[in-house]
Amino acid sequence: MFFKGKKILIIGGTGTIGRSLLKKILLEKPEVVRVFSRDEHKQYSLQNQLGKRTDIRYLIGDVRDFDRVHSAMQNIDFVFHTAAMKHVPACEYNPFEAVLTNIIGTQNVIKASIAQNVKKVVFTSTDKAISPTNTYGATKLTAERLISAAQYNKGTGNTIFASVRFGNVLRSRGSVIPLFIKQITEGKSVTVTDQNMSRFMMTLNQATSLLIKALQESKGGEVFVLKMPVINIRDLVHAVTDEVCNKYNIKKNTVDIQEIGLRTGEKMYEELMTIEESAIAWELPDMFIIPGMYSKCQTYPNAKRCSLGTYSSENQVPISFEEVRKMIIENNLI
Repeated sequence: MFFKGKKILIIGGTGTIGRSLLKKILLEKPEVVRVFSRDEHKQYSLQNQLGKRTDIRYLIGDVRDFDRVHSAMQNIDFVFHTAAMKHVPACEYNPFEAVLTNIIGTQNVIKASIAQNVKKVVFTSTDKAISPTNTYGATKLTAERLISAAQYNKGTGNTIFASVRFGNVLRSRGSVIPLFIKQITEGKSVTVTDQNMSRFMMTLNQATSLLIKALQESKGGEVFVLKMPVINIRDLVHAVTDEVCNKYNIKKNTVDIQEIGLRTGEKMYEELMTIEESAIAWELPDMFIIPGMYSKCQTYPNAKRCSLGTYSSENQVPISFEEVRKMIIENNLI
């Protein structure tokens, strides 16, 4: 019962990850969870869904506003920072907006947490931060470095900072699966950038558990990377098509799958760890831990030194088509 009697702030608490965190943390009977986001409609919907509770507070605010973030952290023990501007084309077209939310917003979280003497902060990063080719990845990489550096330039503050790197989270906002489903059921062409692409995929429960484990295990400055399956986009789109056609009694031969080419800044493959990071990383059965750049010699129970090499969707064996189908069914994605 790690969170029992504790005070937790979830920044971006009405997003997919934020809501999942909230529900999991509430099972451990915290004193209070503050849900911080700028979307009042989503907060209203969440309140209606969960009902009246004395252990949840709903705070309207923007991570770009330091004063609001600072006041939200008063007497808080743990912070999960999940807010971000994350849609790749939107970040490309509005790069400074991405800077304001993903970089300046993260620095506001760092300053406020030190000022309010928060015990631990965990930041959610992305595979797109590794060797970034787009604005979203570049801003997330910078935010990740801010979090790691904060561990060593916080002065007399006691706050512990860490990051986690996610792949694509099934059922999250912006996932391609809801788009595919909508296109198929509406009789439109299913638009795929390139069927030869591959991506790291994780379930919502895996993402939530990784965040909580990172908070519990962090010693300061680390990046936690979950070992997760790789999926070929070709398998994903055909598995989704099969299941949607079965469910809605649609003839599969009427579904047109159209390749539209890579979007600006998009990669064929994604990375979760560089070869340079692997040289200092620790490996556990379910994850890698990359120590902070200025960390002292940190060790972790049951961890071994990582093998040298990149952790990329290009050099990992993807799961089979039937395993993709099973993942879709077991997670009720259709």
